[in-house]
Amino acid sequence: MPFVTLTVRKPKTAEFKDKVFAAVHAALVATGVPDTDRFQRVLELDAADFRYDSHYPDVTTTRTDDFVLIEIVWSVGRSVKVKKKLLAELMDHLRASGFDPENVMVVFKETNWENWSFAGGRILHT
Repeated sequence: MPFVTLTVRKPKTAEFKDKVFAAVHAALVATGVPDTDRFQRVLELDAADFRYDSHYPDVTTTRTDDFVLIEIVWSVGRSVKVKKKLLAELMDHLRASGFDPENVMVVFKETNWENWSFAGGRILHT
């Protein structure tokens, strides 16, 4: 179950957030995540609370105020091949929505099944 967090600078429209979430979800589904598996949140921060370098690291253009940090927490065990496929799908969807992929940073965080309780205090698969 991926848990997706977007961190952006204020202000962002609902349309902006929806486009990014739609791209992330489509990329997750393309890599085998069920379509109904959707857990998303936005952290929308003032510029003073969301600081980043506009060029570092590995950026070929300049990051703008539309920079998006995408964190994906999911279960451990995804191969680099799956992560690369997800990134390619995500960048294609974002590009199609008018986003500059250079303005997007993705962080994968992996955790074991016993670190999730989805509902009712139950831990699945243990």
